[in-house]
Amino acid sequence: MTFPEYPFSPRRFAVRPGISMSYLDEGPRDGEVVLMLHGNPSWSYYWRKLVSGLSDRYRCIVPDHVGMGLSDKPDDAAYDYTLQSRVDDVAALLEHLGIRGDVTLAVHDWGGMIGFGWALRDPSRVKRLVITNTAAFPLPKEKALPWQLKLGRDSKLGALLIRGFNAFSGAASYVGVETKMPADVRRAYVAPYDTWANRIATLRFVQDIPLEPGDKAWALVEESARRLHEYADRPALLLWGLRDFVFDHHFLRGFQKALPNAETLSFDDAGHYVLEDKAAVLVPKIRAFLDTNSG
Repeated sequence: MTFPEYPFSPRRFAVRPGISMSYLDEGPRDGEVVLMLHGNPSWSYYWRKLVSGLSDRYRCIVPDHVGMGLSDKPDDAAYDYTLQSRVDDVAALLEHLGIRGDVTLAVHDWGGMIGFGWALRDPSRVKRLVITNTAAFPLPKEKALPWQLKLGRDSKLGALLIRGFNAFSGAASYVGVETKMPADVRRAYVAPYDTWANRIATLRFVQDIPLEPGDKAWALVEESARRLHEYADRPALLLWGLRDFVFDHHFLRGFQKALPNAETLSFDDAGHYVLEDKAAVLVPKIRAFLDTNSG
């Protein structure tokens, strides 16, 4: 299957026995590494324009999390769909590729919690940060969990809608942007989630949202929040679509507070998939940011 603006050859890696992870490894082997982590319900396709804009100089590593994109989609008996599993998978992929030095961390949606969870093992490996509509801390106290996520997280009806009708991925491809996606791009976003079985991760991600102590992901996200200020000395770029009804200005302010030296570029006319709405501005912006803070 081919996808528009995705002229890459995904590779595969046995991230766990019997489970293959699909990932992109584009750019010179000796280039500075940019690790791009997507969230739910997208996949590496979200990063395609940035990969094209960087891979002449930078080595772009872009996994599809297990159950997402072109990776295998095992059932619950074969894979524990938790934040910790995602963190472990990223570590395994980098080890497999022999990447043991510094990386630039580029994150979106759940990719923020995954990336910062991975970084807790050795924060010194994070050279730069490119942060787009995401979180690395629990839901801010002043922010209510949107009803759409609560429905999917806590009810059988929500689970049925997500797995039976692809409600999460399908809806996100519309409400996640302010500029309507071309039909072929929208089809690419939802293509991996074409059956009940293949939608397992889009539901499990929602069910794993940590809201209080005792939730599986809570301790990891809480520790990430507590230590986020440790990256305040790294070059950081905050890129935000303000029309995101989940990762809205409350989350942006959380990052700005922890990373007071970060540069912010926000848009009143962009949504959750900010790289879709504003690629023409953001790809050269990110490239300039990396080039300026290179070496």
